[in-house]
Amino acid sequence: MAKTKIIVIQMKEIIYTAIFIGLGILLILLLVFMFLPSSDDEETEAGLYKAGVYTSEIKLGESVLNLEVVIDSEQIKSLSFVNLEDSVTTMYPLVKPSLENLENQLVSGIDTQDITLNEKGKYTQTLLLEAIEDILTMAQA
Repeated sequence: MAKTKIIVIQMKEIIYTAIFIGLGILLILLLVFMFLPSSDDEETEAGLYKAGVYTSEIKLGESVLNLEVVIDSEQIKSLSFVNLEDSVTTMYPLVKPSLENLENQLVSGIDTQDITLNEKGKYTQTLLLEAIEDILTMAQA
């Protein structure tokens, strides 16, 4: 005849085991959710551009202008000339108004492809826009 063994498990041991198994599963789920990036985080952190201040040189005749563009991760924040001298504004009077027009459009969120150029400063704005597009390609994330 086979001997049967009777195992006695107390209810307290079953409850402790269930609690530890539950805590273990909770810990594993917590670690998974903490260390796996979600798709929303990747999109917001990446952005379109690397934020910063970028400069580009524009040659007008004998003078060289430094165009400064301040960019955050989504869009252009400001455009300005670093060393705009009076002699340059005298020789090229449309440089400053053209930059201001471009800045107003770009800061409001218009894409560089959709910018409307004034008839008066069309060629100056085209020159500035090419420099801005070069800066944006450098700043892409």
